[in-house]
Amino acid sequence: MKARVLGAVAAALLLAGCGGTSEPGSPPSSGPSGSITVFAASSLTAAFGRIGPDFQKTFPGTMIHFAFAGSSTLVAQIQQGAIGDVLASADQPNMQKLVNAGLTSGSPSIFARNKLQIVVPAGNPKHVTGLADLGRAGLVVVLCASAVPCGHYATEALQKAGVTVKPASEETDVKAVLAKVALGEADAGIVYVTDVKAAGAQVQGVDIPASLNVVADYPIVVLKDSQNIALAKVFIGYLHAKGQETLARYGFLPA
Repeated sequence: MKARVLGAVAAALLLAGCGGTSEPGSPPSSGPSGSITVFAASSLTAAFGRIGPDFQKTFPGTMIHFAFAGSSTLVAQIQQGAIGDVLASADQPNMQKLVNAGLTSGSPSIFARNKLQIVVPAGNPKHVTGLADLGRAGLVVVLCASAVPCGHYATEALQKAGVTVKPASEETDVKAVLAKVALGEADAGIVYVTDVKAAGAQVQGVDIPASLNVVADYPIVVLKDSQNIALAKVFIGYLHAKGQETLARYGFLPA
């Protein structure tokens, strides 16, 4: 698998270096150029906020624009005609919707993984110690909507634990869950380890045992209507190579 990924990275860099967007008769460009729009799951906000500038520094003359939202929202936007170059989803099912609709170019590849964590306000005032506590009467719990990756992952973890939760609200993405807990509007929620890490001192995390946790696969793909396929492939190759160190710093697990 790693050999195939490295081969894809080399091919993407070679394609970009050959000046695929050069005008006829002009000398080949020395590297990728232009801009791309990357649709990315909300949980990637902090990590991609670092990776974008690093990529542009590595490849001068490029520009990466990010559009962050819940994976289900992004997929719906693309299905409705939103123009972009890359989709980085927080789950396979939402990505598969675009593959099935013929809206991708090539096959998706997994570039990162993530795990769930219970998020509580700083100081953990309600003394939440695990998933079982989320079923307590009077505890205000917020979750992602079931169509959103963090929502169906949370449902899976709660089912493993045999816990029934009636959420006070179901949010459109993981950042909305995090915000409600950070603002004290909720006593607890289920997000990703990476989100708790990115939020810093505003909140704290309560670990979920491995036997009850869910590992989230993050696939990425070039979109069929990309206006700069060469740069899109180089960006994906960068994530599989140099981007892994940055993703790890933000709490993501290797692909």
